[in-house]
Amino acid sequence: QVQLVESGGGLVQAGGSLRLSCAASGSIFSINDMGWYRQAPGKQRELVALITSGGSTNYADSVKGRFTISRDNAKNTVYLQMNSLKPEDTAVYYCNARASRNGRSWATYWGQGTQVTVSS
Repeated sequence: QVQLVESGGGLVQAGGSLRLSCAASGSIFSINDMGWYRQAPGKQRELVALITSGGSTNYADSVKGRFTISRDNAKNTVYLQMNSLKPEDTAVYYCNARASRNGRSWATYWGQGTQVTVSS
């Protein structure tokens, strides 16, 4: 009953910027943490950025100072502003959310992923 829809991926030159958005919809009582993960070919999926319901954030060392995660609780939406992009940022980016439909049971939800390609 919870769906995550991502947008904003695409092709950009090194040094450029992209802004990813992920909107949660459906029967939602509450959303706890929201985050962005990425997976490059031949590599494991890694956490890029995380934001709690209270607004605390955490970033992978590789993106600190370049990426910013934020959320709009009224819209159940999480954003990832990516600046100074590098070719090594190329990956499929996945939105993630921990949500409850009733305030008691919780589940993890994933978006389908959006491709980000950074050319040199």
